[in-house]
Amino acid sequence: MKKLMTGNEAIARGVYEAGITFAAAYPGTPSTEILENIALYKGDIMAEWAPNEKVAFESALGASIAGARAFASMKQVGVNVAADPMFSFSYTGVNGGFVMVSADEPGIHSSQTEQDNRYYAKFAKLAMLEPSDSQEAKEMVKEAVKISEEFDTIAMIRMTTRICHSKSIVKLNDREDVSLKDYTKDINKYATMPAISKKLRVKVEERMRRLEKFSNETPLNFIEWNDKKIGIIASGVAYQYAKEVFKDTVSYLKLGFTYPLPLEKIKNFADEVDKLYVIEELEPFIEEQVKAMGIDIVGKDKIPNIGELNPHIIRKNMLDQENEVLNIEADKLVPRPPTLCAGCPHRGIFYELSKKKNIMVTGDIGCYGLGALPPLSSVDTIICMGASVSAGHGAAKVYKSNNADKRVVSVIGDSTFFHSGLTGLLDVAYNQSNAVTVILDNRITGMTGHQDHPGTGRTAQGDETIEADIEAIVKALGIKHVKTVNPLRLDETKEALDEALNIDEPSVVITRWPCALKRRTEPEKKEFGVKFDLCMIDKDKCIGCRKCLSTGCPALSFDTEDKKAVINEHMCLGCEICKQVCPVDAISTIK
Repeated sequence: MKKLMTGNEAIARGVYEAGITFAAAYPGTPSTEILENIALYKGDIMAEWAPNEKVAFESALGASIAGARAFASMKQVGVNVAADPMFSFSYTGVNGGFVMVSADEPGIHSSQTEQDNRYYAKFAKLAMLEPSDSQEAKEMVKEAVKISEEFDTIAMIRMTTRICHSKSIVKLNDREDVSLKDYTKDINKYATMPAISKKLRVKVEERMRRLEKFSNETPLNFIEWNDKKIGIIASGVAYQYAKEVFKDTVSYLKLGFTYPLPLEKIKNFADEVDKLYVIEELEPFIEEQVKAMGIDIVGKDKIPNIGELNPHIIRKNMLDQENEVLNIEADKLVPRPPTLCAGCPHRGIFYELSKKKNIMVTGDIGCYGLGALPPLSSVDTIICMGASVSAGHGAAKVYKSNNADKRVVSVIGDSTFFHSGLTGLLDVAYNQSNAVTVILDNRITGMTGHQDHPGTGRTAQGDETIEADIEAIVKALGIKHVKTVNPLRLDETKEALDEALNIDEPSVVITRWPCALKRRTEPEKKEFGVKFDLCMIDKDKCIGCRKCLSTGCPALSFDTEDKKAVINEHMCLGCEICKQVCPVDAISTIK
């Protein structure tokens, strides 16, 4: 049976076919759909959303030590979070096969950074594979499990955005029936105390030598001989792009197992071609190692290390050829910056924050990062998951110690709070800064597509579970001043902010309202209702002041001929933020 699949769907299928029984992840583009699709194999695989990538990795390594084949997936910055256990687990090795996915995002479509996580494989000394299409993605999961168990190592599959999200034909196979391996207590393998780790360190180097020998022998790395005037070394999606540009006019060394590199095979390939190129997405990972062998190779002097690679870049930089494109009058293109959705529960808090003077707003990772953009323009910083709370604490301590007339408000979402905001808030309580922390509880992991988290009451596989109570957790961390508000009511939101800013102690404001796009659960229907009356503008009352447009709602526009505001009834969700902002009561609701 064959099926059209994205790379992420194919990875999930590979997890199923490989006999993996435990999988964990935290959602993050471009990796999110991997765990979502694994969760569909309920009964064969235990699939879990973890609070963060470190927990996901540690849960999976625990399953591996217990004897199960295990899997963890994350986006590129998620590996930063999971790096601590990853390095230690690389020393100990596995019991059941352990496979992890790093889904890198060249081009920074929805991330803070552009990073090439192939260097993590080299840094942590573990095996790495790179698929070039969905079929390879599926098969490489199965190969990775075998490599993991044979060489006692973590096997990392490095994906990139195009492989994750592009579709190709995949041949489906049956699931391998794998029994749980026996676990034997062995502190000399699993307890990374200094005296033990010194011995494990030697074993790691022995393993890397065996893996390099394997790299030279495995069919995952193969040569396609054509004209030998030019040879191209490529991996991942870069191989597909090179084939699209050069077709069968050059010879290829296609690398599917990329760490350790097959140095002997690379040398033999280099000896056979007149000119050698390496085409890789982002950093010169392969190029640096090939040059270290003394081989003359052309790489990043032709292929940029910034942004997502594509065939046009290769064609232009290597063949000096341009694609034919349509002529566009750039001055007539209207910019369309991203904005919070119509009815977004975060709009009210950012609108109120935008009116405050002498405050710094430390933001975090999520939809609410858009609070930094006009017209709301209220967020000052966005660093990484959880940094809003910790950075806000540090800034607040500095301002107070210097008697500065400035307060700090930290803004963090519910899923991000569970991910890495709790420890920051504990620091706020423990070291007593007067930072105001605003937790935006929209009842779901919003930005990555509505995945459940510990606060939603449902697991990744749809089972009902405990619902973590944010207000109770905040109080347990030591915050005494806590207030939960409806963020669609501006007076209520303003009052809570003012009260928090007027006290000289840690405080938390929780804004509780579901994401505008979320399908509401039965308890949420009872708590928040089902729908609201839409808003309309009385043109006779409207004075054209554009105050309503300052909320940044995409359902609002301005008729330049009538000089009146307009509401798109197909977009309006009846949050009534605009109605509360209008100074002349020109906005009402349609009953």
